[in-house]
Amino acid sequence: MNATATPAPASPAPRIGFVSLGCPKALTDSELILTQLAAEGYATSKTFEGADLVIVNTCGFIDDAVKESLDTIGEALASNGKVIVTGCLGAKTIAPEADGTGHEGQKEAENLVKHLHPSVLAVTGPHATQEVMDAVHRHAPKPHDPFIDLVPGAFGEAGIKLTPRHYAYLKISEGCNHRCTFCIIPSMRGDLVSRPVGDVLKEARALFEGGVKELLVISQDTSAYGVDVKYRTGFWDGRPVKTRLLELVQALADLAAPHGAWVRLHYVYPYPHVDDILPLMAEGRVLPYLDVPLQHSHPDVLRRMKRPASGEKNLARIARWRELCPQLVIRSTFIAGFPGETEEEFQHLLDFMREARIDRAGCFAYSPVEGATANQLPGMLPPEVREERRARFMAVAEEVSTAKLQERVGSTMKVLVDSAPAQGRRGGVARSYADAPEIDGIVRLLPPEKISKTLKAGEFTRARIVASEGHDLVGVPI
Repeated sequence: MNATATPAPASPAPRIGFVSLGCPKALTDSELILTQLAAEGYATSKTFEGADLVIVNTCGFIDDAVKESLDTIGEALASNGKVIVTGCLGAKTIAPEADGTGHEGQKEAENLVKHLHPSVLAVTGPHATQEVMDAVHRHAPKPHDPFIDLVPGAFGEAGIKLTPRHYAYLKISEGCNHRCTFCIIPSMRGDLVSRPVGDVLKEARALFEGGVKELLVISQDTSAYGVDVKYRTGFWDGRPVKTRLLELVQALADLAAPHGAWVRLHYVYPYPHVDDILPLMAEGRVLPYLDVPLQHSHPDVLRRMKRPASGEKNLARIARWRELCPQLVIRSTFIAGFPGETEEEFQHLLDFMREARIDRAGCFAYSPVEGATANQLPGMLPPEVREERRARFMAVAEEVSTAKLQERVGSTMKVLVDSAPAQGRRGGVARSYADAPEIDGIVRLLPPEKISKTLKAGEFTRARIVASEGHDLVGVPI
């Protein structure tokens, strides 16, 4: 006789109470949120008392509407206790009080709803469906999502990644506003389009919670994040966050900290506002590593390239960065043999490399790309000259890199293990904060001196650096 197992009863779907106040625009926002709730399997409640939490979509246009919204929030808190606030009132702030010295503005403006109802779970502004859903997910975990939860190997809402599970790339924008003469990316991908900051941070959280130990922030121009939307304020975790690089990096650092994870920045143009990120690196909140596509050093070549960010001032900018964060590692890419490049201009580049002491550098011999305006510039150099200059550049780059790596011999470094066969008994392959995957060097790990010491891919360990080999280091796990 075959026994038939009785399936465990499914947990009831969380019930969400909803109040929509204000104009038709707010009503359509409510419809979007309710549609998303229904799509994810949530049920609705007709009363505050019967709900797992309550969402109040507010109006903040006139005084009577503000009063109605605040009264409704208070009623929901009294009846239920778990309330998420969205809508126009959620974006209102109150001016800071005077600090006693006769000056105002010494403190940041405070959110009005949070000030009057500090126990609300989260507050967002209008048209913030995803931010509301993120808050709902935190306080009333969503039912099974057949579109995401059954995808094998996925990082939840972050989806499937092709990288090893311990590191992942996080794209924050698409396209580029620059018109560098050697590049056709804008014609292929369009102008800069920044992702909403809440979406970026939602993906980052999913990756960290899924076990990612190194998040590599990428775009065509990471420094320009938010320029296209005038750095508008988004919402994340119930609080306003500007769509701007500094605020994004601060939020990523906060997300990474509980997981002991790294945040690494790529494709950062040397704009002055990048200086603001260096203290975060000096404090260890994000990796002291910048991938800066400099391309050249001579002012005339940079002008022919139509490079942004006052490229001729890069030496001073790099010196300033290292003053703010002495442990900073800079990687960059360059082009040798650009149309019209003279021997004097190329020597300027070699001198720049030696003076700037770029830690990691790659170089391409100029190659005409179909559609690039640089192809029409006078002074196209023969292919053999371009390649000869590339080789000379790389010789100087290796000279600089080798000297800098030699300075690390004898130090102890935290490294992220990429490979450790047989639990590392025969050694392994790791990377330090100075090494981005696949483009920089590695730390070759020797077998541990202690028999009890084991290594595992995707975990951090400490290594005593005993030698350098070309672009790589050699270390003993400790």
